[in-house]
Amino acid sequence: MRARQALIRALITSSFAIALAPLAAAQAQPLPRAVAIGTNPPGTVFYALASGIAKVATEAGPIQATVQPYTGTSTLLPLLNSGELDFALVNAVDMGMAYLGPAKLKVGGKNDFPHSPNIRLVTRGAPLVIGLLVKKDSPLKSVHDLKGKRVTGEYPAHQAVWFNMLGLLSTAGLSWRDVTVVPVPAVNDGIDALVQGRAEVTAGALNMAKIREADASVGVRHLPVDCSPEGDRRVRETVPGYYTRVVKAGGAAAVVEDTCTVAYDIYFATHKAAADGVVSTILTAVWENEAKLKPIHPVFREWTQERAATAEITIPYHPAAIKFYAAKGVWKKEMGEAQEKLLAQGR
Repeated sequence: MRARQALIRALITSSFAIALAPLAAAQAQPLPRAVAIGTNPPGTVFYALASGIAKVATEAGPIQATVQPYTGTSTLLPLLNSGELDFALVNAVDMGMAYLGPAKLKVGGKNDFPHSPNIRLVTRGAPLVIGLLVKKDSPLKSVHDLKGKRVTGEYPAHQAVWFNMLGLLSTAGLSWRDVTVVPVPAVNDGIDALVQGRAEVTAGALNMAKIREADASVGVRHLPVDCSPEGDRRVRETVPGYYTRVVKAGGAAAVVEDTCTVAYDIYFATHKAAADGVVSTILTAVWENEAKLKPIHPVFREWTQERAATAEITIPYHPAAIKFYAAKGVWKKEMGEAQEKLLAQGR
């Protein structure tokens, strides 16, 4: 009898060991030597921020992070969604539109982003501030002067900037029908069009290297949009996730007076199949080295631990990120509710 009981216990133990072996193997998987962070081209704020994150993460941990530039969000999204790209520095509005897809969400009657239901959030970073840009000697004084003017648009390789411009125009109650559109592929091409005189107005993120370059070349300045309560309401209704914000004179390159701008959140994202160990390793490096990011770029001043976990999201968090924030004591009930709502919407 004892021999038989011993045999049964051995069989049970063996069965559990076999069942748990794949889980143990998965948890013990070695970390990759390197990961890639996709983002916008050199000269953009996103490229500078991605480079800063890659530098800090590489110095802090066992994984080397490198930056992989793409023409724009539209081109990198399919790679992030499929898992061919490890991480990406992107914006909340684009991500929300891509996550739900054009069948469920359109902004300004448009959503050409490839449906990307597998994208997941790692951390919410700082707000990105965008503004209209004109030559310094332009007679234009504000967004209310733009009717009939030559404004860069279309942005087939960089849809985010199409929505940027739409939102900026909307603060004054204007739309694409009210301006003369100068077609350009992406944000840097729009600034080139302004410098070359093909366009009178373009848009870009504050403190872009490309804007500094244009300012040194021909002299440029940011043109105020409408920060009145009505202007703020119009932009929020036109592009959900946008809001108005005043930047003080000298607060950024080409801001020559107190200037009304538009802002929205920056996301550090991955895909749902990303290994928990990889996500938690990179997230830990960024979380613990917040102070090292701040000197790299002005936008990092608002890249804080307090902003990382939030219920105001447009895509779900990766499970490893949720575990990380829960362990830090910052994951709240409302965040879990927002997570479940988004997962249900994405099905």
